[in-house]
Amino acid sequence: MKYRDAIFATIALAATSVALAGVVYTDAYSHAAKAEVHGVRALTLVASGDEIACDPATMLSSNESGTVQQ
Repeated sequence: MKYRDAIFATIALAATSVALAGVVYTDAYSHAAKAEVHGVRALTLVASGDEIACDPATMLSSNESGTVQQ
């Protein structure tokens, strides 16, 4: 019973690793990660009391549908 559980756990770990690698290399994941980095950077600047530069090239704006555009 222990060996069977270990085999299933190993197969599940391998399948999960392959699935995660497939998700990481998609454009959607890359776009979401970049948006998160910009948000964390802006939040850090606001929390530290520094002023955010109003550079239109780096600012994100939202439209009526709630999606973020760059």
